[in-house]
Amino acid sequence: MTHDTSSPIDGQGLEALEARLHEDLKFLCWPGKDWVPAREGVTDVVIIGGGMCGMVAWTALKTGGIHNMRVLDRSPEGLEGPWLTYARMETLRSPKELTGPAYGHGALTFQAWYRAQFGTEDWEALDKIPRPMWMDYLKWYRKVLDIPTENGVSVDLVEPEGDLLRLHLSGASEGSILCRKLIFATGRDGTGQPNIPGFVKNLESKYWAHSADEIDFDALKGKRVAVVGVGASAVDNAAEALEHGAAEVRHLIRRKEMPTINKMMGIGSFGFTAGYASLPDKWRWRFMQYSFATQTPPPHGSTNRVSRHPNAFFHFGKAVQSTVEKNGAVQVGFADGSSYEADFVILGTGFTIDPLSRTEFGDAAGNILLWQDVYTPPEDEQSRDLGRFPYLNEDFTFREKVPGTASWLSNVYCFNYGASASLGKVSGDIPGISEGAGWLTRAVAGQLYSEDVAEHWQAMLDYDKPELDGSEWTPTELACDEKKGKVA
Repeated sequence: MTHDTSSPIDGQGLEALEARLHEDLKFLCWPGKDWVPAREGVTDVVIIGGGMCGMVAWTALKTGGIHNMRVLDRSPEGLEGPWLTYARMETLRSPKELTGPAYGHGALTFQAWYRAQFGTEDWEALDKIPRPMWMDYLKWYRKVLDIPTENGVSVDLVEPEGDLLRLHLSGASEGSILCRKLIFATGRDGTGQPNIPGFVKNLESKYWAHSADEIDFDALKGKRVAVVGVGASAVDNAAEALEHGAAEVRHLIRRKEMPTINKMMGIGSFGFTAGYASLPDKWRWRFMQYSFATQTPPPHGSTNRVSRHPNAFFHFGKAVQSTVEKNGAVQVGFADGSSYEADFVILGTGFTIDPLSRTEFGDAAGNILLWQDVYTPPEDEQSRDLGRFPYLNEDFTFREKVPGTASWLSNVYCFNYGASASLGKVSGDIPGISEGAGWLTRAVAGQLYSEDVAEHWQAMLDYDKPELDGSEWTPTELACDEKKGKVA
């Protein structure tokens, strides 16, 4: 016996799905009641980043009745996040069924969006989500919720102004704005920057690029390309070079063997998501350091995308130590004394997490508390990279390295990859992003309410709307028998 797994919106188009979503939201009294007292000229919450993290943060805050918000993104509309820029994988790694940024709304999931257009049969046949299609879904998400993202606007510097934050902008109609709370929903490099190894320091930029850069792959046709690393971004960039006609592509890999097991995948659960942040430092460090040390392997499909080319090579035990321009090419030197000549080098070396590199914090960047300031790991669990992650409060806010030097950092929320060492995978990756947005919203709402508690108390005292008008009852006299003291 077969069961019909279709839904009323299957193949009915986005119009039907949007009607269903808006009805569901109406049933849930969405958006929540606006309860934050207004301050003239002040925005309650500013979200930097209009991609997946920024949009689900906005959705959660709106659900909680926080309405006075602005969402800023430096990219043009439709190019928020990495999906159509430096992300070059064919499909997402995450399983297609994950609910991602839907924030508990079935009609807001990728699955609902896909099935409304293509039906159940196509959904069942779909293996992984094509990367450009994920961006199409996120653009629909923004449209259907009417998220007022301001594109082409950058936050250049954040400074305290009393109990508020002054954000200095470029690309906006005004030079600066005041806000109470600031959320960095800035993705993978949200508290850092691309990791540029020192061995390219003296090499002309025309000979190399980071995997997060805009790369002219057409110019690599017929060229010898060296790709440093074998993570997901390295492999995807190698595939792009091969598909654009590179003469050969050689992965230069420091490790002796290919990483094959995604250790985090093996322990993923709601328990891990909910419990990680409250674990002692030694356990949080141990989980993350082990994940870093074993390395997440590139996806199966992405790796095959490279290895199916006969002119693709994987070289293990080749730690790059130097790059030198020689006769219009790059001489790549390895720790074992050997070398290789390439025409172009792609650095698949990921991102650093280093709040000191973020110009938005100005001089206060040096006052941000880091894991290396707090925790000394055992000798066999050392990790310089992990030590540079910010050591956050459980509400996503930054901590001061020295109390009293930058107290305003407690009004800045790290809702991006930089939070993973302190709070787990709840502010950047698809599986836990909605849970993270819920925690963030409770934290922001609680702090806003606490700061305005005197106004809320006064509002309670002033509230005088009667629920009874006197017509609901008739007063009567209680007559008593004076001799017996009983009711007559």
